[in-house]
This record gives sequence, C-alpha cells and structure tokens, in this order.
Amino acid sequence: MTISENKIYPRTGDTQTVYLKNVITNDRIIIGDYTMYNDFVHDPREFEKNNVLYHYPVNGDRLKIGKFCSIACGAKFLFTSANHAMSSLSTYPFPIFFEEWGLDVKGITDAWDNKGDIVIGNDVWIGFEAVILSGVTIGDGAIIGTRAVVAKDVPPYTIVGGVPAKPIRKRFSDDVISELLKLRWWDWSENRIKKNLAAIQAGRMEALE
Repeated sequence: MTISENKIYPRTGDTQTVYLKNVITNDRIIIGDYTMYNDFVHDPREFEKNNVLYHYPVNGDRLKIGKFCSIACGAKFLFTSANHAMSSLSTYPFPIFFEEWGLDVKGITDAWDNKGDIVIGNDVWIGFEAVILSGVTIGDGAIIGTRAVVAKDVPPYTIVGGVPAKPIRKRFSDDVISELLKLRWWDWSENRIKKNLAAIQAGRMEALE
C-alpha cells in the first residue's frame, strides 16, 4: 500500500488539495499515485464535474493521468463531444437532436469529430486554468503554462505556453531527458524515492542511487 492509497487530503488542515485518484468515481478516468489537484474556488473533490468536460459515455474516450502530476486550480480537460463535425456543410450538431430531425440515435456521435483519449504522462505540471483538448498526449515531465490551450501533443520535459500552446524550451538537455525517461523514478518504491529526494530536488542525477 502506498502513502496515497486511501488518503484524500495529503496536507493536514488543507482541504483545497487532494490526491486525485481517491476522489474519482468514473472508470474512464485513470489517475496515478500521488497526483494532486488544488482548487481554491471549488471543492477539489468535484474534479470530475468541474474539470472533465463533455466526457460522455457514448464515446468511450478516457482521461489518463500518470503519477506525481501537479494540477493547478481550474485546469480543464475538454473532450470530444465539445467538437463539431468539420466535414459537414454545417457545424450545427443535428445528430444530437435526432428526435427533432428524424435521425437514427445510433448516429449521435456523427455530431462531432472524435479525437480520442487525453493522455498525461508522469511528473507533469499543469498550470492555472490551462485547457487540454481531446486527443492530446503530454509527455513525462512536461510543464503546461498558465491558461495555455493545448491542442497538440507535448514532448517529454518540454515547457509550453500560449493560445494555442507552443514549445518555449526543453527543461533539460536531450541526454538528461533520455536518461530520465529510462530511470522512470516515479515507478520506484516509496523507500527508494525517499532515499533519493535530496538528489531529485537538487537536480543531481549523478547522485541518484
């Protein structure tokens, strides 16, 4: 059992920050250990309702977030059903109103372009009120800037920002990034992570054991 196994609030007296996986009920939202969400506007336990939007069962798409991610207040994950079909002569979602237009209910998903899952890697920091669009994959160690709108995949250990989000810089050299992706420290045991915390926090890869 990990430290985060059943605990909702990781900090004594702080009800604005939660271990996210312990407040999720939707089986199409998969959250890794220690990933935390902070919300000073709404109850962070209502993440599914307030932050995962247009996530309707009819699509079967999923939100997958790795371990040790930090998600700031107001970050949103915008799913496929927010889209409208671009190949149609009209963007009006006729299939949603199948009863009005005599359409087959089985064609309801024709109302939008299906982009697929949202996949967030491990140790990702998602800034205040950032928006992640459907179909996007964000690599391990990436940083998403405040109020960025992420419409395209983000490589590992890359900082992005803006609308639409664009790369600002890599956090480390290519060699260091490659080594970090091999190490996958987030999969280590709690004891090993504790033993190496000083080196991790100091950015001293050579001191890792």
